[in-house]
Amino acid sequence: METSQRDELASFLNVLPPVDFCCVYGSTLHPNNQDKSKMVDYILGVSDPMQWHSENLKMNSNHYASWMVHLGGARLITGVADKVGAGVHFNPFVSWNDRKLKYGVVRMHDLVQDILDWNRFYLSGRLQKPVHLLVDNLDIEDVNSVNKRAAVSAALLLLPSKFTEEDLYAKICSLSYMGDLRMLFAEDTNKVNKIVKGQFDLFQSMYKPFLEDFKTKNLLRFSPAQANLVQDSSLSASRSLVSSLPASVRSQMGKSLGEKKILSETGRVSGEVCIASREAAAKCMEKIMKRRVMVSSARQAVSGFLAAGAINATMYLSQKMRKAWNSRS
Repeated sequence: METSQRDELASFLNVLPPVDFCCVYGSTLHPNNQDKSKMVDYILGVSDPMQWHSENLKMNSNHYASWMVHLGGARLITGVADKVGAGVHFNPFVSWNDRKLKYGVVRMHDLVQDILDWNRFYLSGRLQKPVHLLVDNLDIEDVNSVNKRAAVSAALLLLPSKFTEEDLYAKICSLSYMGDLRMLFAEDTNKVNKIVKGQFDLFQSMYKPFLEDFKTKNLLRFSPAQANLVQDSSLSASRSLVSSLPASVRSQMGKSLGEKKILSETGRVSGEVCIASREAAAKCMEKIMKRRVMVSSARQAVSGFLAAGAINATMYLSQKMRKAWNSRS
C-alpha cells in the first residue's frame, strides 16, 4: 500500500476516539485499486468498548442506528455486540471524505482470545487473510503469528498430499467461510478464489516464514518440476499439524476421537488427540470449525441487522445478494 493511500485511510482515525489497534481489509488492499466507490472496512480494537462508544457517540452519533442511540446508548451498543453478536459492533455506511466506510469495534481482550483460541473464529479468520495495520500498540501482529501458523496446519490437514501454493492460500482463506450462513445466499460463490487471486503476493509475503518453517521440519517440500507443494501425510505428521491447532479445537477433537494424557519433563499434564487416521482427524476438525463459523456468522448477522437499523441492513443485504446471484449466473 502506498504511503499516500495509507495516510488517507489512517486520517479517518482522527475523527474517532483513540484506539489500540486498527487494520483495514478487503478490496482496499487489492493492487492498483483506485475505485473510491468500494466500501473500506476497518477493525478497531479498544480496551473498553462501552467507554469508547460513549465518547464516539458525542463525536459521531450519526454513525449509529438512531434507535440504539435513543434507547440505550453505549451500554446497549456494547450489550448487543457481546450478548447477541460475536463481540464486534459494526457501523456500516459511514460517509467520510467521499468514501463509504464500515468499521467494527472489538474489546482488545476478546480480539486476543479469538486470535489465540479460535473460540469464536470470527476476527481470527479475518486476520488469516491480508490486512493492512494502521495502529498496533499491543503488537497484535506478533500475537497473530500463532493464528497464522494454526491456519496453515488446519489447511494442510484438509489438503491432499500434492497441491499448489494457490490451493493452500485458498484453503486457508476458506476456513472462515466453512459453515458461514451468508455463503448460502448473500456472498459471491467465487469469493475465496477472487480474494486469493487478487492478493496472491500479499498471501505469499504473509505466509512465507511459516512455509519455510514447515519445510525445515520436513512436513512440506517444494517440487520444482511440477510447481507443486508436497506434504508428509503420515500419522506422525498429522499429529504434528493437530498439535499446532488452538487448545479449544484440540480439546473438542479429543472428546470426539479420544485423548491420551502426556506428562512433560516439567511435570505438566497435557492432552494429546488420538489420531487413528488423517481422514478422521480432518473430518473432525472440519466439523468443529463449521459449527463455530455457523454460530458466529448467525449471531453477527442478527447483531449487524440491529446495529445498522432496518433500512441500512436491508440495503446492505440486497447489495450482497445481488453480488451473490450475479456470481451464480
